[in-house]
Amino acid sequence: MRAVRVIPATRDLSTGQSTDAFAPKRRVAGYARVSTDGEDQYTSYEAQVDYYTTMIKANTEWEFVGIYTDEGISGTSTNRREGFKRMIDDALAGKIDLIVTKSVSRFARNTVDSLSTIRKLKEHKVEVYFEKESIKTFDSKGELLITIMSSLAQEESRSLSENVKWGLRKRFADGQVSVPYTRFLGYDKGPDGNLAVNPEQAKLVRHIFSLFLQGLTPHGIAKRLGDEGYTTMTGKSVWHSSTIQQLLTNVKYKGDALLQKSYSTDFLTKKHVVNKGEVPQYYVERNHEAIIAPEVFDLVQNEIKQRKEDGESRKGTHLFSSRIRCGRCGGIYGPKVWHSKNRYRKVVWQCNEKYAERHNTCTAPNLSEAELKQLFVRAVNKLIGNRDEIIRNFEAIRGSIFDSSEDNAKLRSLEAERLEIIGGMDRLTAENASTAMDQEVYQERYEKLSDRYRDIEARISEINHVIQDRRYRKTKTELFLKDFRKQEGVVSEFSDHLWYSLADHAEVHGIDDVRFTFKNGVEISV
Repeated sequence: MRAVRVIPATRDLSTGQSTDAFAPKRRVAGYARVSTDGEDQYTSYEAQVDYYTTMIKANTEWEFVGIYTDEGISGTSTNRREGFKRMIDDALAGKIDLIVTKSVSRFARNTVDSLSTIRKLKEHKVEVYFEKESIKTFDSKGELLITIMSSLAQEESRSLSENVKWGLRKRFADGQVSVPYTRFLGYDKGPDGNLAVNPEQAKLVRHIFSLFLQGLTPHGIAKRLGDEGYTTMTGKSVWHSSTIQQLLTNVKYKGDALLQKSYSTDFLTKKHVVNKGEVPQYYVERNHEAIIAPEVFDLVQNEIKQRKEDGESRKGTHLFSSRIRCGRCGGIYGPKVWHSKNRYRKVVWQCNEKYAERHNTCTAPNLSEAELKQLFVRAVNKLIGNRDEIIRNFEAIRGSIFDSSEDNAKLRSLEAERLEIIGGMDRLTAENASTAMDQEVYQERYEKLSDRYRDIEARISEINHVIQDRRYRKTKTELFLKDFRKQEGVVSEFSDHLWYSLADHAEVHGIDDVRFTFKNGVEISV
């Protein structure tokens, strides 16, 4: 007859503790976390650490392993919680038998993270005890309770995230600008948290804008700054064109601020993406002291747009890059090296379309760099010969050719008419919703209003373009005259500064017909 002998359990199923008085002690660790680094949270953090240290050491059946902590870290993801990750690694390595923590929300506010971590620990015979909820993961009901509590904690986190977003957007709508960075070329973080001009750095910012208006590309400016010994905000000697491009288009340099340029897509991952219209943006005018005059900043934006439309793709490291044009085919002149491997080596400027098509080559002549410089000097001296007359003429007509008062009046009238049309569309829609209207009549009236609205929008856009263009030409001409007035007497030799400050471009029509267009619109043929 078979005999059955009962072997008593040596561990408690619900607690995992040994029932053998001589069994080794359980190795126990505590986990403490607070989600912000404020003064009140610091007190909570210290209290948690002290409480669990005392609690574990007081239990004669437990062996104190240590307290793992994360301070000022969100619980929505375990990715950045170094203390938590170190604790889990130690537990999986067999150094911990039991983890004690305050609550499910302290462990993780993400249901998936919480359950996957607990299941992994259970596979390695490691228990977690949540004191507030009195949940033990070795308990048969533990996982169900943890799922419920983790879901509640996750929902609480989502609600908190939405409240924070609402608060930020309310601040943005009220025009409250925050500066979340410590390094921003040209500005320091002021005592009130807003931007305060750094005088020394502001000189470099103005220098960069000036170089761009002189004709250099972002790539050319980056190279120039490196050659001139300027270092970046991080102390590097190499500047990148992307950095210059971002600087030239940053509205903060004209004293304004664009808020919510990026946003968080998910409160769990906290991933930020560029705002391309998915959420509202807020534009604050005259928020802080400007480094670049608004009209000069707008001139730079117009210049960027113009260069893009002109298809400027060259790196622009040479002063003539993209600024010598072919008067015969409309192409751009570029440098070509002749006899590159012998003593007859020579750099000439040649139309890029010269050999673009085998049977239809451009016949515009080649010019050496020295010839182009000599021709420019002659053109400048011709311009200087009429210096006083040019300045007088500009002063006489500036009030009329750059006056936008009439266009501004038209714009205000059109905007008022647009509001009236919008009101008419709203009233018509309300009438259709409240009374039994003939739908064909309603549709016909609505279409008429829509057509008027589209027409008004087109006219407003056109007038805005005219006003912006007039403002662009005014600023460009004034900057030209500022440098032109400084030029006294005949120019004896070519200088980069003169070329960048006065010339817009040159057109080559023939060997004896090169036409230089200056930034005030005057064309001189030499």
